[in-house]
Amino acid sequence: MSKRLLRALAGEAVWPPPLWLMRQAGRYLPEYRAVRARAADFVALCTTPDLAVEVTLQPLRRFDLDAAILFSDILILPWALGQGLRFAEGEGPVLPPLRDMAALRALDLHRLEPALAPVLETVARVRAEVGDATLIGFAGAPFTVACYMIEGRGEKEFPAARTLAWTDPDLFGRLMTLLTEATIRSLSLQIAAGAEAVMLFDSWAGLLPPSQFRAHVIAPAARIVAALRRRHPAVPVIGFPRMAGLMLGEYAAATRVQGLGIDTAGSLEAASALVPSEMALQGNLDPLALAAGGAALAEETAAILEAMQGRPFVFNLGHGIVPSTPPAHVAELVRLVRAA
Repeated sequence: MSKRLLRALAGEAVWPPPLWLMRQAGRYLPEYRAVRARAADFVALCTTPDLAVEVTLQPLRRFDLDAAILFSDILILPWALGQGLRFAEGEGPVLPPLRDMAALRALDLHRLEPALAPVLETVARVRAEVGDATLIGFAGAPFTVACYMIEGRGEKEFPAARTLAWTDPDLFGRLMTLLTEATIRSLSLQIAAGAEAVMLFDSWAGLLPPSQFRAHVIAPAARIVAALRRRHPAVPVIGFPRMAGLMLGEYAAATRVQGLGIDTAGSLEAASALVPSEMALQGNLDPLALAAGGAALAEETAAILEAMQGRPFVFNLGHGIVPSTPPAHVAELVRLVRAA
């Protein structure tokens, strides 16, 4: 196994650590904005292989990164199941809110594979071009995807989704079961198409109290990881239960992910004490420190590197690159990490 990211995810303390960045393909890059202007809308950008391949590879052409991550969106999954989806300018995603059993019954797992065909073509074509970099596939975790499906849009607290989990546990549970199976299928298809590692993004996991975190974050992730391990035992899974806080150790133990993403507010030192020593940690530079650059970037990067030396680690951000980030700051971050 020669790819540096895969070695780290296998439990090796690779140094300097492998490096990639969440949202490394995005609006901060002028070449991305040029391609985005050619797409009819954001869904078309994600489902047109010529465009999606190009934007997936753009960061690797510009920076010395250890991974490419498939350019797509977590809400392509409900779209593929039959829920409407559009991205409104300045608003983000808009979906018909799923609030009753009729809306749930309208979703169809049989639609999934044919709808994802262009995404899988993108995976296969990128894999053929990544060279020494690792290709990462991904999906949104069931709870986070359910938040958007029920709410109908992005919200700070997702009150409708969280209330439904309490007031109609049958409907919410059936949706979570469907999304868990759809996520297993989607990630398995990505792996079959060429993904060498996969990441499970649970961006809103930290909104839940412990009892519901166990039911709606840990349990689905454990089922997804176990199913993927049976089907693809050599392919590592990175879990990202954002804002998990003190539940991080329980998530790690129950899911047995090979990599654990730590968000911006998380302590890498505390995470190290909570998880097995062979489990790779990933994170967690503040995206705004990257945007600021200069001394802030240098000091924060040095502190992370010092804290993680000697254990399996993947350098990343604690959340995605913000659009205001100068590309020169990303180049400087790469230089700092490579010089460790």
